[in-house]
Amino acid sequence: PARAERPTGGGGRAAPGNAWAPSVAVHTPVKMKGLGLACLLLALVPQVVLGTHDVYIVTMVGDPVVSYTGGVEGFPATAADLDEEMDVTSEAVTSYSLHLRRHHEKLLDSLFVAGTYEKLYSYHHLINGFAVHMSSLQADFLRKAPGVKYVERDTKIQKLTTHTPQFLGLTTAVWPTGGGFDRAGEDVVIGFVDSGIYPEHPSFSTHRTDPYGPVPRYKGKCEIDPVTQRSFCNGKIVGAQHFAKAAIAAGAFNPDVEFASPLDGDGHGSHIAAIAAGNNGIPVRMHGYEFGKASGMAPRARIAVYKVLYRLFGGYVSDVVAAIDQAVQDGVDILNLSVGPNSPPTATRTTFLNPFDAALLSAVKAGVFVAQAAGNGGPFPKTLVSFSPWITTVAAGVDDRRYKNHLILGNGKRIAGLGVSRKFIWIFGAYCITRNILHL
Repeated sequence: PARAERPTGGGGRAAPGNAWAPSVAVHTPVKMKGLGLACLLLALVPQVVLGTHDVYIVTMVGDPVVSYTGGVEGFPATAADLDEEMDVTSEAVTSYSLHLRRHHEKLLDSLFVAGTYEKLYSYHHLINGFAVHMSSLQADFLRKAPGVKYVERDTKIQKLTTHTPQFLGLTTAVWPTGGGFDRAGEDVVIGFVDSGIYPEHPSFSTHRTDPYGPVPRYKGKCEIDPVTQRSFCNGKIVGAQHFAKAAIAAGAFNPDVEFASPLDGDGHGSHIAAIAAGNNGIPVRMHGYEFGKASGMAPRARIAVYKVLYRLFGGYVSDVVAAIDQAVQDGVDILNLSVGPNSPPTATRTTFLNPFDAALLSAVKAGVFVAQAAGNGGPFPKTLVSFSPWITTVAAGVDDRRYKNHLILGNGKRIAGLGVSRKFIWIFGAYCITRNILHL
């Protein structure tokens, strides 16, 4: 497509502060009356407003690596058969991935002037597209470009949140089939798309008496802590990366508060990783009290960290899609997402064809088991934020925990009963323990 050039002549120039906008050619007399000047300024204001910058996710026509079956001259098929595992290092995969990335760059370069936009990510493994920081005018222009399917403004995401193994029957029914608690999850790599990890926690320490061997298949990288200059990986943790390009471009990332590394800033990611894959038999102590010993559901599984959530603002979908794309390329077996959008989508296309859910579909096609939290709401209607029918949605619907609470009436009488965790508190007879409630 032809480059969108700025109009020339008459001394026209782009409105200041715009990433890109057609300039306005203005022919003015030497002396301008006050009314004429005001009209000119009003004419320029909409361009400045429409030219504000945001992060946009662009979905392109054409298959990503996972589902590409051929058709582009010079590039053989990359999609693996159902009974095969994709070799992400093969010549076919690397060349087609490079082809998609170059196509993204060529498209942007053909439409916009260099320096007026910033491409943050190229998505090529699970979806074919990219994330770009640009103006709303550029986004409107890009929507009309050949080969572009969708252009969507980036949205925010949020976090979704000691005897569980016994309650689930893992100790007697599941762990024995996998070699016992000291072998459950062996050689399985779980990718956590979350707020990072605190590697010094004992739930994530490597075994001195039974050290981990090489990781089969997994090829992810480990970042170095910029403060301690130590790797985040130790045998138990096999991968650690952080994604924040969209957050930085949006101006939400504060380096004085947030960690520009996989280090967990608020504990959510460490909590989730410990639940799924924390070491077995870890003493739980708090304020001098002993609360028994804790274990992850698959205590021998390896942990791969993909940090996308931050303390002050949560995260952005474009960073999450980049993390999912990278995790599948790295070779995770399971993908855990205790994250979700701040609100449900409003359209069918947004629900099922948005970049986030499309990436999850491709991850499943690649043989990765995907689990996503149902959300922080409920049990009321329309509170679900995990929409993909091709993944496993996990909700905290059943547990064996009960806690006592008291209801104090106006006459001072106290009613003992079970605590009710609901958005709105309703009192039902079934919750009350006292036998003479009808006589109060």
